[in-house]
Amino acid sequence: MTRPLFFGPGETVRSAVPGTVFVLGGDEGRHAATVRRLTAGERIDVSDGAGYRIGGVIAAVGTGTVDLEVETAGQDPAPLHRLVLVQALAKGGRDEQAVEAATELGVDAVVPWHAERSIVRWRGDKAEKGRQKWVSLVGAAAKQSRRSFVPDVHGVVDTSGLATWAASVDRMVVLHEDAETSLAAQVTALRTSGVLDAPSSTAVVVGPEGGISDAELGKLRAVGARTARLGPHVLRSSSAGPAALVLLNHLLDRW
Repeated sequence: MTRPLFFGPGETVRSAVPGTVFVLGGDEGRHAATVRRLTAGERIDVSDGAGYRIGGVIAAVGTGTVDLEVETAGQDPAPLHRLVLVQALAKGGRDEQAVEAATELGVDAVVPWHAERSIVRWRGDKAEKGRQKWVSLVGAAAKQSRRSFVPDVHGVVDTSGLATWAASVDRMVVLHEDAETSLAAQVTALRTSGVLDAPSSTAVVVGPEGGISDAELGKLRAVGARTARLGPHVLRSSSAGPAALVLLNHLLDRW
């Protein structure tokens, strides 16, 4: 059984070495001590959210703090192939469902997208509030799934901004029901060609409830994006991204 994971300040976590005592405090310490009611003798891990993980046995539990006798410390390896979910804002919390599941499935970053047909809008102060909500969401999901890496959450972009951002990844795949080839076929072809022998990054773009417009597809294709379908069925905005990530995790040997 995997050990419970908590997050701590980066500099403090990275300074911990085997044989020392690390004190987990703040919200995470209170959660461990008060909510989880962990006791001396139990084993936990603590991460800085950027892949550095320490592990050990609890020596003592205080009021909102946990003293951890550090037994192991080190950097978890990052995946060879980085995966990014570009998720269109969607009503009914479907975008949040997608981001939460994507985090549990190992996505490395998420990009909120103001698609033309997005009903939900992050404008003005809502833009940063919305991003911070996603930051909290991915943090909780990473903790639940015992991930030492917390996905990056980018600022919201419109389609023009997304087209510009596309230059930061090696390839962009837009999930679309009218695509002629499947995502599996495209990735398999890349593997056969040897392109995926080296580190790379792939962004998967998921549209809103009303779909992606022809004009948006044109803008994204102009910067090298390709369209792909997952299978014979049309998936919701909340499930398309996670389904693609499961497939990519398998085909890219991340799992």
